[in-house]
Amino acid sequence: MIARILVALDGSPRAPGVFDTSAQIAARFGATLFPFRALFVPPEFPAAAAGSRADLLPAHMTRAALDDLLQLTGRPCPPGVHIDAPTVRLGTPWRLILELSDELDVDLIVLGSHGYHVLDRILGTTASRVANLARLHVYVVHERSETAGAFDGSSSPYRSTGTRAR
Repeated sequence: MIARILVALDGSPRAPGVFDTSAQIAARFGATLFPFRALFVPPEFPAAAAGSRADLLPAHMTRAALDDLLQLTGRPCPPGVHIDAPTVRLGTPWRLILELSDELDVDLIVLGSHGYHVLDRILGTTASRVANLARLHVYVVHERSETAGAFDGSSSPYRSTGTRAR
């Protein structure tokens, strides 16, 4: 049974689609959604320009992320979906998603996939790391291309060379 769903939402334009998908799943099972955003500040970004003042960037990013999550989760949802307060943490996204899923004892993690770039192929994407390392079910929401038609098998490496019966 799926009663608790962690939905990892980044700041991309695809986040509303990931949230909508998680809300549909939650509605089907009567589950609670736990919205989450991981914030990552690259280590090469200088903390307050190495000055004596405290670095204000993490606090600013956290406030902006919470505002964004509140706006995203405030949209209409299917009936019966309960949405918990959003959580924002600073650190490595895949690691934070796994840690929070354990802390909240969720039954499912929902997150979006992204395109592969050169570094992603070497280091692995957040979605692939979560899917490979999680001890629970992971639902990866893929982007639907508006230009793509129905799957006809013509681009599949597994297509047969013979004639198919239709």
